[in-house]
Amino acid sequence: MPQKSTTALRSAPHATPEERASLGKEARRRSPRSGHAVYEPPPDRPDPLKILEAQSATRVPELVPIRYGRMMESPFRFYRGAAAIMASDLAATPRSGFTAQLCGDAHMLNFRLLASPERQLMFDINDFDETLPGPWEWDVKRLSASFVIAARANGFDDTERARIVRRTVRSYREAMIRFAGMRTIDVWYAKIDAERLELLATDRLHKRGRKNLTRAIEKARGRDSLQAFDRLTETVHGRPMIAADPPLLVPVADLLPDVERHALERQFRGLIERYGSTLSSDRRTLLSDYRLADVARKVVGVGSVGTRCWIFLLLGRDDQDPLFLQAKEADTSVLAAHVGASTYRNQGERVVSGQRLMQATSDIFLGWERVDGIDGRKRDFYVRQLRDWKGIALPETMNPRRMRAFGEVCGVTLARAHARSGDRIAIAAYLGSGDSFDRALATFAEAYADQNERDHQALVDAVAAGRLPAEELPTS
Repeated sequence: MPQKSTTALRSAPHATPEERASLGKEARRRSPRSGHAVYEPPPDRPDPLKILEAQSATRVPELVPIRYGRMMESPFRFYRGAAAIMASDLAATPRSGFTAQLCGDAHMLNFRLLASPERQLMFDINDFDETLPGPWEWDVKRLSASFVIAARANGFDDTERARIVRRTVRSYREAMIRFAGMRTIDVWYAKIDAERLELLATDRLHKRGRKNLTRAIEKARGRDSLQAFDRLTETVHGRPMIAADPPLLVPVADLLPDVERHALERQFRGLIERYGSTLSSDRRTLLSDYRLADVARKVVGVGSVGTRCWIFLLLGRDDQDPLFLQAKEADTSVLAAHVGASTYRNQGERVVSGQRLMQATSDIFLGWERVDGIDGRKRDFYVRQLRDWKGIALPETMNPRRMRAFGEVCGVTLARAHARSGDRIAIAAYLGSGDSFDRALATFAEAYADQNERDHQALVDAVAAGRLPAEELPTS
């Protein structure tokens, strides 16, 4: 069953451009752009720790302390795991009334380098665990606040932080205006590849910053299944197997006794076979050329810690022809309580459909499946390559100039993603040519960064008091 059709996301899909622009300008009266500056927690604001505990109740119990340990490390790490908390807070903030397919967790580290099926290096959004249609402003606000939180960690002053957010939001706004004037199909063809990224860097970065970007691009091209094969496997009885690194990486052979392990392995083989039906026919043929060699449970990220995540080692032509796939549990989006449930019956399909809608191009092995667990519970998963030329930003190494440049690229990328599903003409008209919205979000981002620091401290205090368990381990 389709989610909401892309036309349903638009206010008046078959209206003239003038009529759609008029709707955008009219929305300013209902929801002034300056009103987006406001963030004031209500007296009855839900306890943020109870929100985290509710999520933890459905996760692998022995991994939950790792999640809390990682979120304790810093306000930025906390923010990465607090999408559900922010979704609850955003539900009470002003909105224009226009929607788009949302990432749902659009913080700055979820924008990164990725490979296209044509083996081009692209810059795009990466994480879609929380994707759903909703108010486009929510993604922009989550992105903006992430820059303030990262900038505070780097010691940037008030002026520098405000400039970073305004540049990011201006980039989003001006890109949306450009997309509003483009032919519809040209919006769908729009992308940012490594070549364009380097051109942008030439205009915005000094020589050292450009060299850092070139190194990041080269490093991303080396992050693939062959690199994962070298780092994550060992030879056992002449066969490549996933090497244990507990509790972050645990082969299935080490998790369960033989009878249960064999049942789980059969389940995984069935998952790969059935998930292939969600791929196009040519990609099913490609997948069929591989055989399953080993499986392990992997701890990933910050917010995702505790969800069930498995990596599969598949082998093709021979034992030196690896493909690593990742099957990640997909639960209900944190946005659903505030914008309505997805109409997809399978949460993995929700994730995949949202990703395909928002990304310029997606992983050729991206698909989904539902699994009947050995505990009798049904769980939804989405599947993708574990590593495929992925490169991530390191905010702690950025000076203000580099963070502004990174924010601008993120703003363009998010606008392009929203323009594919939302009413780009109405949103562009709402935003307008002035900087009212830019300045409003700079104010909002500071206020929300304050809230995030209070919530982070609440977690630290709860762990110290023994209310929540925490275990500190390296981030994968």
